Amino acid sequence: MLAYRLPGVAVSHSERLRAAIRTASEGLVAREALVELVVLAAVAREHLLVIGPPGTAKSEAIRRTSKVLGARTFEYLLGRFTEPSEIFGPVDLGKLRDGVVETRTEGMLPEAEIAFLDEVFLGSTAILNTLLAVLNERVFRRGHTAVRVPLRVCVGASNALPEEEGLAAFADRFVLRTFVAPIPDPQLEDLLEGGWGLAPRLEAVASVDDLDALADAARAMDLAPVRPALARAIRSLRGAGVSLSDRTAVKTQKLVAAAAALAGREVPTEADLWPLIYALPTAAAQALARDVLRDQLEHSQSSALVAAAEEASLGPAARAVRLAESGASLLERGPGEDALGWRLRLEGILREIDAGFAPEHLPPALGEVRGRIAEAVNPS
Repeated sequence: MLAYRLPGVAVSHSERLRAAIRTASEGLVAREALVELVVLAAVAREHLLVIGPPGTAKSEAIRRTSKVLGARTFEYLLGRFTEPSEIFGPVDLGKLRDGVVETRTEGMLPEAEIAFLDEVFLGSTAILNTLLAVLNERVFRRGHTAVRVPLRVCVGASNALPEEEGLAAFADRFVLRTFVAPIPDPQLEDLLEGGWGLAPRLEAVASVDDLDALADAARAMDLAPVRPALARAIRSLRGAGVSLSDRTAVKTQKLVAAAAALAGREVPTEADLWPLIYALPTAAAQALARDVLRDQLEHSQSSALVAAAEEASLGPAARAVRLAESGASLLERGPGEDALGWRLRLEGILREIDAGFAPEHLPPALGEVRGRIAEAVNPS
């Protein structure tokens, strides 16, 4: 486990967020990265767009993340006929009689710390224009109402990226993007088992204060040591024809700093460059970027955002962290009532370790876990 040395931030902030991510991810097959990206976005104070077909656990992952963070949450499924009052609150009729147009925001988006807007691009022009100020400035304006909002992150979801120019400009306000697909055939058993055991009642494991503490630490970081590597990566992407606007390029620094803070580093390193992949606008651009930046992202890893770092980089360092954590978790859990299933999972991890790492290149932490797994499945 990495030593946490963030100046002025208690160890418990990072630890609680890691525990919250693990709790929210339990039973969510292949959606661990989505949970982690919500936390990354909240620490970076940016917003996340999730693209994927219905029924792929987008809503479930975000609800679970909100619950384990104990955050005030607003969730809504937008449609063509959704009224602004359904999102932001009704006009105060008492004050309207006096000629004052004020909005009653109790329980609505302007009072949320985490917002989830499903089918976000179906919102009317009035809704999207108001949302722009909320997303960009963290200010809600309507009539005589102008209030700062406590929003840490807004997660928008849609089945596809919009093609209309106006909607594409609105989508650009979501700096982080992830693309989800139905669970592949080899993981169907895990999906069925996890879905059967999903727990609808979750308690807060961390808090918004933990997010804020790490957000403050990220903002205070010196990015000078990693800025040349980030600029080199962006040049490589532009040279390969991958679009990245100047505004997004600047904002990727916030993502890198947030990733470093969550990983427990005082200063960002090249291991924290992987969020750059999620800042690219399309699934095709992200796939191309993984190939273009393969060498530069080889050392990507995060002790907190394990799945997201591995999914972004496809690198051995991130894979080693994931395998070590998965193996250690299984060993700690023990065989329970399903000794055979437990043993088979351990054997699967052991095979993946041996297939992906030569003995002389095995990271020490992963080597220690491998030894324990080998002893568990082949006791002397």
